[in-house]
Amino acid sequence: MKARESSVSSLLQLLAAVSLLLALSGCKVYQSIGKSVGSFLHPVSGHDFVHIDNDSWDRRNAVLYFYRTHSQWAADEIEAPSVYVDDTHYFNIRNDSFTWLEVSPGERHIAIRRPLLGLEGMNSFSLSLIADGVLNVEPGQIYYLRYNELSEPGQRHPELDPDHSLAQGDLQLVARDYAMQAGEIVSTRFLNSDLLAPNHAATSIVHVNEDVDYERQLGHLKEERELEIERLKAEGKYESASWFWPFGGGPTVPLETDREIERLEQEYAELELERERKENAESGGWWIF
Repeated sequence: MKARESSVSSLLQLLAAVSLLLALSGCKVYQSIGKSVGSFLHPVSGHDFVHIDNDSWDRRNAVLYFYRTHSQWAADEIEAPSVYVDDTHYFNIRNDSFTWLEVSPGERHIAIRRPLLGLEGMNSFSLSLIADGVLNVEPGQIYYLRYNELSEPGQRHPELDPDHSLAQGDLQLVARDYAMQAGEIVSTRFLNSDLLAPNHAATSIVHVNEDVDYERQLGHLKEERELEIERLKAEGKYESASWFWPFGGGPTVPLETDREIERLEQEYAELELERERKENAESGGWWIF
């Protein structure tokens, strides 16, 4: 038995080393090594379902509840699927469990991947991409995301288009009435974070979402800038650089995208300043500005 445990430990260490090498090479590695243990080995033992207190989250944001209903399939899992929000891993969802995340308003990309010894994919390649959808989150709202690989919910979400990625498949957005009255989420137990199955859920990820949104918008504006320059060239509003001075040339009129980029960067700088002020206030520090 000890020899078997030692072999498993050695394999996990090897996989972790491979993941590290791939990450250092610039590849995006999807993995949950050391976090993916399933209910067969580690049943969920947290408290019964209860909503978090209203004063535990900021109404300018939103709350996502994730829950997985009981099935024998899920109860017999050796490894549990990984849940990602905006391409960041937060937890592995085991049988008969629930957890939550406070998120920033906007488009939140939600994906679920099934691991194999903790490894799940690299860059655009996934070993098993179970769910992949975008949820348009609004301030002050609470959303219920139901995961089950064997059965779909008895009711579709009334506000989702039937073709929406979260209105079909294993992960679906369901209405509060269905989640509560059908007795599904209320029968689940809280997904604790412990040594056997650590996770980073049941918390606010608003700052991460805001950073992702900033990078996404900045990337989009940079692409728009290139298109704007090409349009100005076609309109004769662009001067090419001289052969003897390669650093000259450029648009002869101000770029609208440059103004948008400047505005976005200013808003983000103000956001970072506000974060710093809040952190100082919460830590009992001082702030003179």
